[in-house]
Amino acid sequence: MLWACIVLPQLALDAVLRRLPDPSAPLALVEGPAQLRRLHAVNDAAAQAGLRPGMRLSAAHALLAGLRTVEHQPQAEAHWQHFLAAWAYRHSSLVSAQWPRAIVLEVQASFRLFGPWPRFERRLREELALLGFGHRLALAPTPRAARVLAGLKDGLAVTQPAALRALLDAVPVRRAALPDDAGERLQRMGIATLGALRALPGDGVRRRFGAGLAEHLRRLYGEADDPLPCYSPPDRFDARLEMDYEVETHTALLFPLRRLIGDLCTCLSIRDGGVQRFLLRLEHEQGHTDIEVGLLAAERSPAMLFELARNRLERAQIPRAVTGLRLLARQLPPFVPASRDLFDARPQQALDWPQLRERLRARLGDEAVYRVQPAADPRPERAWRRSVGDALDPAQAPPRPPRPAWLLPQPVPLRDRRLRIVSGPERLESGWWDGEEARRDYYVVETAHGQRAWAFVPPGEREGWMLHGWFA
Repeated sequence: MLWACIVLPQLALDAVLRRLPDPSAPLALVEGPAQLRRLHAVNDAAAQAGLRPGMRLSAAHALLAGLRTVEHQPQAEAHWQHFLAAWAYRHSSLVSAQWPRAIVLEVQASFRLFGPWPRFERRLREELALLGFGHRLALAPTPRAARVLAGLKDGLAVTQPAALRALLDAVPVRRAALPDDAGERLQRMGIATLGALRALPGDGVRRRFGAGLAEHLRRLYGEADDPLPCYSPPDRFDARLEMDYEVETHTALLFPLRRLIGDLCTCLSIRDGGVQRFLLRLEHEQGHTDIEVGLLAAERSPAMLFELARNRLERAQIPRAVTGLRLLARQLPPFVPASRDLFDARPQQALDWPQLRERLRARLGDEAVYRVQPAADPRPERAWRRSVGDALDPAQAPPRPPRPAWLLPQPVPLRDRRLRIVSGPERLESGWWDGEEARRDYYVVETAHGQRAWAFVPPGEREGWMLHGWFA
């Protein structure tokens, strides 16, 4: 087996930068009590101005007056690490987020799908860059070794156990991710490398450092199995973005909405599923406003879902300033892609009918787009009904003679002395049970101008023609 480790050195900072329209502006995460605020992390623009993690906030403002600060939230790191574990699950069935700010995944089984490691590595880096997370990446036969190599140098790849042992023996103990403070203690004892540590008597090492260090070394070198808690995808999606200022317009919500939709689609691709209904919650200082987004079939296209959510958002009223945006999808049904011909001759900008239908529903309302299905009632005005969605009623209407394509809303008198009867009569007697009884003889007639019409008269008569529809 071969394991890739993705180390996320500035996970908390990247999680904040990715939701900002301009991530290049100077920004710092701050922590600590109000009387002693310090910088937890800074982006590149702030670092170029001389700011460093651990610096007092007052000193940072003295160096850079326009510095933007965001409160560091340690629990957010766990959330985004879990999100990236979900992203990694789309590339491997064995993914673990056991160590903080690191994701490990077994990749050898995925080479047949994604290609050899250089191509696979390039794909991982491109997707992480699109998601907005800085990273270091390494490959090794064991997950712990991959984690150590990623900390040493970005891009290291070792596939053979013998080469791995030789490389690990030269690793400084301070950079070997040893449990607790064992690395510092060993360094002070004069033991500089893992090779020197492994040369010590095992009993003496266990007495001084406990059995955990010896077991860690065996798993690091691949001499013992390393059971990791594996990630399993959740059954729902729930993500939230907090606004840095109060938002009162729809336009200012589009960027965070696009980011949330992108995260949702990442989750859907992991599960090989789709979403048919989700909730947008606009959070206010007091209360919230919910916007339901429903589709007739499960979808997972980022562009389509963003377009639908944007249309619903623009139609909604924002009663108060928005302080946070939350996207919640409680059900993630399987996704069945639309079937297409191998040689699809449609224009490049053409939309599939499901996508066009959903856009129309988002713009015009859920009730404005519907299907027409035949009904079992013989009365023409009741012989059809509206149907929402793709599901068809299994009940089939009985076979009938040809019907006009254009049925008038209400019958109107047909005054034409040169009518010619083409076919008929077709007698209709129905509706006596619901108070709208109909007794008519329908004919297909041709007018003096050559138009073919569908008209009726009272049973047994040939006067008082009423026009009910036109044939094409």
